[in-house]
Amino acid sequence: MERLRDVRLGEEMWTWRSPAGLRVVVVPKPGYQKTFAACSVRYGSIDQSFFPPGYAEPVHLPAGIAHFLEHKMFAQEYGDVFERFASLGASANAFTSHTTTTYLFSTVENFPPAMELLLDFVQHPYFTDENVAREQEIIEQEILMYLDDPGWRGYQNLLEAMYRVHPLRVDIAGTVDSIREITPEKLHLCHRTFYQPANMVVSVVGQVDPEEVFALCRSNPDEGPAAAGPPRREYPTEPAGVEAREVSRRMAVSRPFLRLGFKDVQTLGESGEALLRRQIIASALLELVFGRSSPLYEDLYRDKLIDDTFSAQYEGESDFGFSMVGGRTGDPERLLARIRRELRAVGKRGVGREDWRRLQKKGLGEYLAVFNSPEAISHLLTSYAFQGISLFAYQRVLAGIEAEELEGRLRGHLNEETLAASTILPR
Repeated sequence: MERLRDVRLGEEMWTWRSPAGLRVVVVPKPGYQKTFAACSVRYGSIDQSFFPPGYAEPVHLPAGIAHFLEHKMFAQEYGDVFERFASLGASANAFTSHTTTTYLFSTVENFPPAMELLLDFVQHPYFTDENVAREQEIIEQEILMYLDDPGWRGYQNLLEAMYRVHPLRVDIAGTVDSIREITPEKLHLCHRTFYQPANMVVSVVGQVDPEEVFALCRSNPDEGPAAAGPPRREYPTEPAGVEAREVSRRMAVSRPFLRLGFKDVQTLGESGEALLRRQIIASALLELVFGRSSPLYEDLYRDKLIDDTFSAQYEGESDFGFSMVGGRTGDPERLLARIRRELRAVGKRGVGREDWRRLQKKGLGEYLAVFNSPEAISHLLTSYAFQGISLFAYQRVLAGIEAEELEGRLRGHLNEETLAASTILPR
């Protein structure tokens, strides 16, 4: 067991690792009624090709199987896991991202039995031909629903425009055809490969005693799968360029949507604080160019080319990264032209030291605000869990970045060569 305290924040974090490799992180928050707990598995939608334990060759499984598995874990032989949580007064949920699957609950009472339930059901799958067939019907409707969602459709179209072969370009839920290929045997293979203690992290934030949390985890049997070793994944080599400069689709919308993506082609492969540095710099650049206090935002808003749906964010992992910008607009072509013009101008102008000092203060303020919310802390722990980033590293990394680093990334990341555009137009 290890205790790490940040004196400036007035926060502490306790960590413990089981003999089988399960990592448990606890951030005590005395005085808060609600406790948040999450169990995260390093297994997401992009993990379609991998080497199961004992396999000499990789297997290639249907798109959407990680998301399908997340759904099926809540169906146990004894009944619905959601109902079990509800009977304890806890609210449960789960989500699958490109790289992780996370199961979580929040509660103001009965934390020990809710925690035991979380640890238990993620380790014991229950798949039958009948319940898998029922789930295929449910997820098929979910996929069709998202196909009719212009916001999601524009996002997915943009990923397909940016990436040529990387599985990022495939919808997290898969396709109607791909989920029809899923069987109980394939689900068991994924669970056996990825749902092992050394590939999982448990995080708890709230009014809890770390020792109590660790004792609950110790009493939960997690020794078996450790011998399998860390999962081996296989990803295709992604070319540097984008697949398509511009893509569009007509849907039932009153105003067009425009999303721009900037594919990261530099500095991939990092983890830990190097990855955090990349995330901070990219987010700062987006704030500088597209943030609500930027000259461009004010001009575009005044000219009614954007509204309050316009936003910018960076998504970066060790093996991929991209920036995404956009929202509703009355004139996608004009908005795209204005943004391209601004990118050329800011590339010549560069990043001043005063600009960077302002961005540092804003970034630090947003980071400090996280610690006012146990839910936000839990989300950050889940995000950092498999990236090798400490919860308290942000301030140190932020302080060590110079304006010159932003200039290099600005010209290498936010430029025409890395740009792809996705437009949703009215029918």
